[in-house]
Amino acid sequence: MSVEGTGIAGHLSVLEPGPLTTVQDGGRPGLAHLGIGRSGAADRSSYRLANRLVGNREDDATLEVTLGGLVVRADRDLLIAVTGAPCPITVDGIEYGANSPVLIRADQQLSLGSPASGMRSYLAVRGGVRVAEVLGSRSTDILAGIGPDPLTAGGVVPIGPPYGAQPELDVAAVAAPAEADLTLSMHAGPRDDWFTPAAMQSLLQGRYEVTGQSNRVGMRLSGPELERSRTEELPSEGMVTGALQVSPAGQPTLFLADHPVTGGYPVIAVVAAADVDRAAQARPGQHLRFRRIGRG
Repeated sequence: MSVEGTGIAGHLSVLEPGPLTTVQDGGRPGLAHLGIGRSGAADRSSYRLANRLVGNREDDATLEVTLGGLVVRADRDLLIAVTGAPCPITVDGIEYGANSPVLIRADQQLSLGSPASGMRSYLAVRGGVRVAEVLGSRSTDILAGIGPDPLTAGGVVPIGPPYGAQPELDVAAVAAPAEADLTLSMHAGPRDDWFTPAAMQSLLQGRYEVTGQSNRVGMRLSGPELERSRTEELPSEGMVTGALQVSPAGQPTLFLADHPVTGGYPVIAVVAAADVDRAAQARPGQHLRFRRIGRG
């Protein structure tokens, strides 16, 4: 993992990276014309909260930890916070709560266990993660292969110097991600007229399972077939986060942070931005339902 030559005040040594831990910030907006998606944190509200809890800018880089398993050691005293999926947080064996600033001392070991619900936890460190920027962002885009590699054992995570005032708070009251069915608000998509009226009813009345073929690019869903009324080939067109793109088999994929910038399958609906954060915490085996907002 490359680091900037200046502005580094300390680091975290990676002892165990967990299933997937990446560096994420606010992403790379405005580069779709170059074929580069925004990327960034999959659950943006949890990511921003983590930074606020330690007094960082909301767009500072953090670690996005998928299903826990991260173990790191601090080389100096650091203030951290963990948000998102509520995983067990221990510092040298002493347990701490999520959504709260935690001070770890030099040479202490921080461990994030497997969360009881949700997929992605966000570890913010006061001063921010300071890996080198690529195209204006420190985010790892797993589809485009841009940004720092996912964390590996033996690596180091550079941390910047603290700045600004440290927040005076103990804990943020945040509900844990749902373990039961999630209901997501959606607008009709740009190609909803490529589907039969029955398809939209199936989407609104059906129950779709998050399959194991899901990652930061998108969530493949399994449920009632969404039948098309038009079967000709659709030229590739722009895609957005939250798009529900439907395959020829009639099954939708919900695009997340690392989605492709174009796609050739029709989009029946687009999930509201606030609910994409909630969807990013859904686990394989969990079920989604959809509620239509906007035009009738």
